[in-house]
Amino acid sequence: MRAVHTRLQRGRRVAVATVVRTDGSAPRAVGACLAVVQEADGTPGEVLGSVSGGCVESAVHELACEVLTDGRPRQTLYGTAQDDPFAPGLTCGGTIEVRVALAAADVVDAVLGAVADRRPVAVATALTADPHRQLVVDPLGHSGSLGSGRLDAAAVDAVRGRLGAGASGVVRLGADGGQRADDLEVLVEVFAPAPRWIVFGAVDVAAALTRVAAFLGFHVTVCDARAAFTTVARFPDAHEVVVDWPHRYLARTSVDAQTVVTVLTHDLKFDVPLLQVALRGPAGVVGAMGSRRTHADRLERLRAAGLSDAQLDRLRSPVGLDLGARTPEETAVSIAAEVVAARGGGTGRPLRDTRGRIHHEQFATVTAGVGVCP
Repeated sequence: MRAVHTRLQRGRRVAVATVVRTDGSAPRAVGACLAVVQEADGTPGEVLGSVSGGCVESAVHELACEVLTDGRPRQTLYGTAQDDPFAPGLTCGGTIEVRVALAAADVVDAVLGAVADRRPVAVATALTADPHRQLVVDPLGHSGSLGSGRLDAAAVDAVRGRLGAGASGVVRLGADGGQRADDLEVLVEVFAPAPRWIVFGAVDVAAALTRVAAFLGFHVTVCDARAAFTTVARFPDAHEVVVDWPHRYLARTSVDAQTVVTVLTHDLKFDVPLLQVALRGPAGVVGAMGSRRTHADRLERLRAAGLSDAQLDRLRSPVGLDLGARTPEETAVSIAAEVVAARGGGTGRPLRDTRGRIHHEQFATVTAGVGVCP
């Protein structure tokens, strides 16, 4: 979304292709985007993002070029092309439905404004109406319209429910505002602020881990009580560098179920009070570095501090998957791999040793600072 916003500010037109629906083994989730930017001379230019990981990108690019030419939205279904070997299709066997339309500057501004304030926001787009009107909804209010007050009220109710769940998708609304299955199809795209990854311990692994976490789309914070080690120069990829006692900072900062907490200090005077706060809080993934002996000692001290078995079971320690990692960079990949698996429901096993779907069910919330469409 930020990339689209930048191009719009330069006076460029941008056609955005969005995944509306998926079925089967689709490579990208609902809300995934590809954008084509029109150059100053009117010709199609750079391409941003992806809707299929490569399978139908060329066909979607052609469709986006048509939209840049006449401004008219288009919607197309792509599946397995068995009859025509030259037709675009998904080799994975699934299907995706893609909508392509010109980006609206006021909608992009509203989304980025909400996300900058760390508020989730959703864009509701009328798919089966002409024109494809849009409504932007966040916890503080809404702007735009789908065509009538009743329809907007029904859409706001439907969207707010999805904001809480963090799920993009298609809903159906009746023309009178009721939720019926025979009238208006509305695409709801939920955009969320980047989830937080808080790294405690200004050590060499932390420098590598902040690079990986930022690459994965997290808002990364590094915290340590030692000012000499905790500097922006040592952690240029972190969004925040905080000098404070770890447990004190975690107790006062914003943490939710999407937050990842990684403890790299392996120093009991930091680890034990910090993990007490982390394991009693809402963070979705809590991991700590250290040997198995260090882990056993920590568990004993945390249990003595009053943590329950259920709380201790949340602790991923020693943190990371067994990759045979040695260097700080390899260790960072190991830690990040466990976090990705934990958030996505993966097993961490080689895919050749698993059966069933490769792509797990995903949250269809798109993170606003990553890629084309937040």
